Formats: sequence, structure tokens, C-alpha cells
Amino acid sequence: MSQYTLYGSKGSGSSIVEAALAIVGIDDYRRVDAATWLPDSALSELHAVNPLGQIPTLLLPDGEVLSESAAILIHLGLLYPQSGLLPADPLSRARVIRGLVYLAANCYSAISVIDYPERWCADADADEAVKLRIRQGTRERLYRHWEIFADGFLRNRYLSGEAPGALDWMASVVSRWAGAREHLRVARPAFATLMDELDRHPDVAAVFARHWES
Repeated sequence: MSQYTLYGSKGSGSSIVEAALAIVGIDDYRRVDAATWLPDSALSELHAVNPLGQIPTLLLPDGEVLSESAAILIHLGLLYPQSGLLPADPLSRARVIRGLVYLAANCYSAISVIDYPERWCADADADEAVKLRIRQGTRERLYRHWEIFADGFLRNRYLSGEAPGALDWMASVVSRWAGAREHLRVARPAFATLMDELDRHPDVAAVFARHWES
């Protein structure tokens, strides 16, 4: 194997990894459309490398499999230190890594509950009222997690420091889901303004346009 293979789909977390690959200068990777909600996609190929069927999944040139957006961003940031995905300063880098894991654990994970409440409650599959309550409670918690994140990580020009990096790109994508960006426009307007600015940043604009613009 001589190239990266990225499994993902339009509008998903694979956009974060596509942006990171563009930033580090990797443009010859193989992109495979695969997602559990796309039955005609390459699901069997994805499950062969990641039995959970998670996207994004990144297959490295040596055959190693990477899943979890935060882990992929950290790997690329360490492998390509000149890219600016991760700060060079150890203390700043530690803070960014904490932020990436925070988003994965508290914000990204909540989307799965909102999208598939029946996976987390045995009674939800046949009871729409239960699904609704789970979604409402999870969404409220998700928005609170975003408020805490905005209060704790928006200290400089960007979340990663004086230049945008992995934490900015992950926040930009994940805040698009489940109405979080709309909530933040009211609850944390400065943070929402930064997210809107990042969507149009020249380093990632082409990738994000491919995922969200018609």
C-alpha cells in the first residue's frame, strides 16, 4: 500500500480529516464513500478495516487503521509538525490535545445518541416518546458542553493559538451538527462568529464547500 485511504461521507466527520490532509499537503489519498446511513456505499470494505463501521476511518500507507477524528488529527499533527495542526509549544499542544479529546468525548459522542437513541435505551426502538425525551435531554446537555468549551478554550485569536489548527477545524465541523451553531449564536456569539469565520478560511474552504455547499 502506498497511499492513505479515507472512509467517510458528505457532511460527516470525515470532512475534518480531509481538511487536515489538505493542510499537511497530502492530496493523493483514496477517498471511499461509506456510511451506515448509505446502504449503497462501500460498507463491506469499511467494516473489513473497522468492524464498528465508524467514519472517519483512515487507513495509513503501512496498513495501520486509525479511527476517531481526534486521534487522526493528533497523529497527523505529530507526523507533520510544520503543518501547524498542533502547536509547537508543549503547553499549548497539551491544551489543544485536551480540547480535541473534550470535543470527542462530550460533543461528538452526543450526536450518536441524538441520531440513534434506540442504541442507548432498550425501550426506545418502539416508543417515539422515549426517543424524543432522550433526544431533548441529550441536546440540552450537548449545548451546555459547548458553552463550557467556548468559555474555556476561546482565549486567543483562535482556539489553537494565534493561528488556526486541529482544534479549530474539529470545532468548526462538530458545531454544525444538532443545532449547536445556532444555539451558540445566542449563548456564545463571539465563539459562533469564530466558527463562521473558520468555515470560510482559505486553508479549508474548498473541502468544506464540497461537504456542505450545494
